[in-house]
Amino acid sequence: MRPAPRVGVFGLLGSGNLGNDGSLEAVLGYLRTAHPGASVDALCGGPEAVTARFGIPATRLHWYRGEYRTASRAGAVVGKGLGKLVDAVRTAAWVRRHDVVIVPGMGVLEATLPLRPWGFPYALFLLCASGRLLGTRVALVGVGAAPIGNRSTRALVRWSARLAAYRSYRDAPSRDAMRAMGVDTSRDEVHPDLAFSLPVPPADPAAAAAGRVCVGVMDFHGGDDDRARADEIHARYLDGTIRFVRALVEEGRPVRLLTGDRCDATVVAAVLDAVGSPLVTAAGTTSLADLMAETASADAVVAIRYHNLICALKTATPTLAVTYAAKSDALMAGMGMDAYCHPARALDPERLLEQFRALEKHAPELRRTLTERNAAAALRLEHQFTALTAALFPAAGPTPSPRESA
Repeated sequence: MRPAPRVGVFGLLGSGNLGNDGSLEAVLGYLRTAHPGASVDALCGGPEAVTARFGIPATRLHWYRGEYRTASRAGAVVGKGLGKLVDAVRTAAWVRRHDVVIVPGMGVLEATLPLRPWGFPYALFLLCASGRLLGTRVALVGVGAAPIGNRSTRALVRWSARLAAYRSYRDAPSRDAMRAMGVDTSRDEVHPDLAFSLPVPPADPAAAAAGRVCVGVMDFHGGDDDRARADEIHARYLDGTIRFVRALVEEGRPVRLLTGDRCDATVVAAVLDAVGSPLVTAAGTTSLADLMAETASADAVVAIRYHNLICALKTATPTLAVTYAAKSDALMAGMGMDAYCHPARALDPERLLEQFRALEKHAPELRRTLTERNAAAALRLEHQFTALTAALFPAAGPTPSPRESA
């Protein structure tokens, strides 16, 4: 009898980003269905949160606790430098204890938000290099990728992808980006984002309000290449969002503010303060299920964060995307919603309001389109999990589909 597989999950999980944790939830659901005997633990950003929510043992990703704070003092600089050496040993020791390590979704191969090469890109490289050296299969499953300007970050990302034993992507532009970086993607597949495999919670009629609009906000300052204009980009985005919300309120529309990361709370506070209306409220969401419950109760959604968009699309709610990266445009196009995109870096509240009017005008047919695309996405994700089992657990046989295991 073969021993139960030892599976590790890796990433910035439990760190306050709902999308990242939703990707983990999807992979854990797959493992519990297809490989119920597997022993699972995590190397992640927020181990206490991961253990509390998902019930698996977890270890802190970085030895140095101040890894993602700016090092302004000599002690912090030394701590960060020493941490890089310690993390190389810690990561290899953790990888050695596993048969398989899965990086569940997330934009681990992109820098569409500000990112330092010696932070997470270095951690991912250590993981993939350790896996190759120690014979542990590392799988990048349904991940996002994008062109990267910074040479050091690009090199670390490229070598991480090359050293991984398995790769799949959440959209075609991600695969194209890795091919452009010199990675052989001929055997890599594209599947819908892992979050599309999560169940939609039952609708709560009591939560609905006539005419409600969910507006997803983000602490947006541009991408890694926009650091010189970060304040200008943020100011324009915030001003445009406030003016859009104010226009909805002037029409008597209830507005529900949504977030996807704990850092977005500052934007919520700024909008609430600037608009100053009881019609504007903030949702206290802690999971993608919470986000889906909110979007399901809305007439329409306008959002910027990628997984806010997924939650709205998955509940077949007419959705307008404020896009800051190719991943959002690709997501909307794949769901038949490419006419309803608006650039985050040049947010124009008047134009956004025009697009919103068109979205609501065509709401019935858009709901039908989204229902059909969601069904297709579910089938494609069944294929993703079947392919993952074949690549990582070849002795386990085919993966049962959700219908077979129900």
